[in-house]
Amino acid sequence: MSPIEGIAAAFVLVNVALVALRSVWNYPFALVAVTLYAFVFFEAKLYSDMLLQGFFFALNLYGWAAWTRARGASGVPVRWMSGRARRGWALATVAAWAGWSFAMDRHTDAAAPWLDGAIAMLSITAQWLLARRRVESWVLWIIVDLIAVPLFASRGLYATSAVYVVLLGLSIDGLIQWRRAAATGRVAL
Repeated sequence: MSPIEGIAAAFVLVNVALVALRSVWNYPFALVAVTLYAFVFFEAKLYSDMLLQGFFFALNLYGWAAWTRARGASGVPVRWMSGRARRGWALATVAAWAGWSFAMDRHTDAAAPWLDGAIAMLSITAQWLLARRRVESWVLWIIVDLIAVPLFASRGLYATSAVYVVLLGLSIDGLIQWRRAAATGRVAL
């Protein structure tokens, strides 16, 4: 494990724990984590994940602004998507995964273009839905974690793989917390 990977992993854990608690303060931790992970994934030849970090950086800035605006005296609200929106996002994500992974497979020396592409496209959708405070984002994060753990371990990123095991637990907790908040209409700061 490189020192950068260890620091990035620590920032990710704090970030996701704060997201599960619906705290707007998750965003500064996310910005540092994605910056560091861009270097980690480049070294591992996981180019989709490397490029994903740039997208995450921009979307985390957007999410920070959106959550700050949405936060009132009672906190940040979360809610479910409509069935139609779920279907649309699912189709768009699958199409993006197929196109992206095909391109990475054909035009790069990526180590695992299809799995790496799945992580990237699912993460983009999950991050966008998270910024929009949708409960379904946690389901996607759980799927990402289940794919990422073995992929990162296979590339020798053992600390990152271990982080994703922890993230899996935090994602399950996030789903439980956000489902409860969406059902009761409660919000948290």
